[in-house]
Amino acid sequence: MLKKGSILYSILTGSCPKCHQESMYEDQNPYHIANVYKMHENCSHCGLHYQIEPSFFYGAMYVSYGLTVGIGIAAFIISKVIIGLSLLQSFIAIIASLFALMPVTARLARNIYINIFVHFDKDAVKK
Repeated sequence: MLKKGSILYSILTGSCPKCHQESMYEDQNPYHIANVYKMHENCSHCGLHYQIEPSFFYGAMYVSYGLTVGIGIAAFIISKVIIGLSLLQSFIAIIASLFALMPVTARLARNIYINIFVHFDKDAVKK
């Protein structure tokens, strides 16, 4: 399921969507806040230019919105329904989970967005 050549592999690892050979990001750790958005210009293996057009990743904001809504709903269900916290405590749990997962959400949104437009090319792996 999570092997090179699958979209899920590229999304979860942040690897190049075309060849899956290297990370798109300069720093692998999304919790180094200063480097969350720092990406390589091109893939050193297949040469894919990550910034396909100027302001390309602005579209990832829509993906990020969907991810944060999903995380907020999941946090509410876990805190209110499963654990049984009060409404105020559930609200605090939602805010805390969104804040804690912000760097991961930002990168996942970029990964998902670029994988919508660039697909795996098995010929790029052989280069």
